[in-house]
Amino acid sequence: MRRVVITGLGAISALGGNSQEFFDALSAGRSGIGPLQVVDPAQFRFSQGAEVRNYEPLQHFEPKTADLLDRFAQFGAIAAREAIRDAGVVLDEESRERTAIITGCCVGGQSTEDVGFVELYRQNKSRINPLTIPRIMSNAAASFIALEHGVTGPVYTVSTACASANHAIGQAFWMVRNRMVDRAITGGSEAIFSYGFLKSWEAMRVVSPDTCRPFSQDRKGLILGEGGAMLVLEPLENARARGAKIYAEIVGFGMSSDAHHLTQPSVDGPALAMRLCLRDGQVAPEQVGYINAHGTGTTANDVTETRAIRRVFGPIADSLAVSSTKSMHGHALGAAGALEAVATVFALHKGVLPPTANYTTQDPECDLDVVPNIARRQQVEAALSNAFAFGGLNAVLAFRAMG
Repeated sequence: MRRVVITGLGAISALGGNSQEFFDALSAGRSGIGPLQVVDPAQFRFSQGAEVRNYEPLQHFEPKTADLLDRFAQFGAIAAREAIRDAGVVLDEESRERTAIITGCCVGGQSTEDVGFVELYRQNKSRINPLTIPRIMSNAAASFIALEHGVTGPVYTVSTACASANHAIGQAFWMVRNRMVDRAITGGSEAIFSYGFLKSWEAMRVVSPDTCRPFSQDRKGLILGEGGAMLVLEPLENARARGAKIYAEIVGFGMSSDAHHLTQPSVDGPALAMRLCLRDGQVAPEQVGYINAHGTGTTANDVTETRAIRRVFGPIADSLAVSSTKSMHGHALGAAGALEAVATVFALHKGVLPPTANYTTQDPECDLDVVPNIARRQQVEAALSNAFAFGGLNAVLAFRAMG
């Protein structure tokens, strides 16, 4: 099996239009959460979101292409362009056949779907936009990235709610490691700020009325976010041979199912996914110095995740740094794991652990070192990035710093 490294990163989020702006904001503890603008906040019980603000599609796409792609697919394509450019790869005919594109997406083209329903049921139109299907399909980002860059290898999308991107990255990693492909462009994208979808989240009563405070005793729920992030994975020997910049090594992937409840989390499933990830990466618990937590800011998730981490790491958990970057970029659902993977890779590469922002008072049941409010300069050997989804689907990635 081959060692696999990350040579390119791309991101667009509430924290900025590229990956460097994204991590600069994380390092500064600066939140991208603010008043809703894409939709009218007066229509909801909550008024805050982590939107990609002042986004202009025509700055990135020709008009015909912008019409073809829903906002979520545009975010994926923008992040992929940056990651490919950052990696400095040249996709010739042979390498295009040996490149995979594996993306994660939870819900696809929500804004397009909303518009279609309004036209059908409110405006009583008999026909809707003929591009509706290609705009709403969850694989639209992956398919467009393949089209734009001429990739003819395996291309597909994983949809496992909030674990989608981690599942996508993990599978892409295994494909490169096991010589199925020689390179992978992988991550996730999401754009969920549409009336109908937000009303569905409002009904669940898990969205915070003010901001996201993971692990704080006074936390009130999650804040929804949007965006896209992509990584370029390739074998270590190939990266070294072409003199590529190497951010970090991806070493392990673990996944599990709670088989417990559709919305209520379990300790067993997340703990199993972390153990399997460590085993897959041959990483000892004491080598892990940082965990980018799933950390949604809901009452149930944060306590459950704390217990799962303590079950896996035992007394070592007391010396672990565990932060939730959702406190700054929001919960981007199918893109969350991709944004958090980029954050984790940057943390290893730069020796800066991003904080848990908006933190106020410790919850005795969340008794971990959550890097409150201020980033920490600390070089760690290895890190995990957790994703635990509705439906009880868990996916964990392990990364190692390059010496």
